[in-house]
Amino acid sequence: MTVVPREEAGGQRAGTPPLHVENLSRVYSSGEGQVQALAPFTHTFPPGMTAVVGPSGSGKSTLLNLLAGFDTPSTGHVAVGDVNLTTLSEPARADFRLAHYGFVFQNHNLVSILSAQENVEFPLTLAGLPPKERRARARELLALVGLEGRAGHLPNQLSGGEAQRVAIARALARDPGILLADEPTGNLDSKTGELVLSLLTGLAVQGRRVVLITHDLDVAALAQHRLSVRDGVVTAG
Repeated sequence: MTVVPREEAGGQRAGTPPLHVENLSRVYSSGEGQVQALAPFTHTFPPGMTAVVGPSGSGKSTLLNLLAGFDTPSTGHVAVGDVNLTTLSEPARADFRLAHYGFVFQNHNLVSILSAQENVEFPLTLAGLPPKERRARARELLALVGLEGRAGHLPNQLSGGEAQRVAIARALARDPGILLADEPTGNLDSKTGELVLSLLTGLAVQGRRVVLITHDLDVAALAQHRLSVRDGVVTAG
């Protein structure tokens, strides 16, 4: 059983694929014509945490959806290592996401009828991992986020912070190199938010590429790298 995180000598996680976007943009059609949700930009996301900052409606979520392959760009492409995500079929993109991405959303998106452990096991079930290995991996990850004692609880029996920590454990189930976090502390009190951010920061330090969407400049200040988005235009810093 692989221990989280996988590391090379020197404390860095092994096998984290580069994440690069080239001339990436998104234009939507509306009744009034075309709306540019994201202007063309090129960027390589370095290992560590990159905070993407901007007000509501600025284009942050559009960028996240493109990075994940949930949406198709109007121009350009997203590359993970040597794989052009944009050219893959939807089933192939879904398989690729399962293997290489982890997601943490503002509302945690846990399956309500599954226990904390079963939620963490879910991506491993999709990947075909045997039950014994799934259970061991889920216990390991729940221990990592300090919730081994809550493994049998349903999402409605967890606090907001506990549910978000389960979501982080689930995101790590297949030890992805890329984590996309969309306002992960938006519904949490400040103390619980700090705990969740500490977990994400620790994962970034290990060498993963963590892309954190936020409107909070204090949260963004914890990241090693920063992008700003306003009216669909992405700038560094």
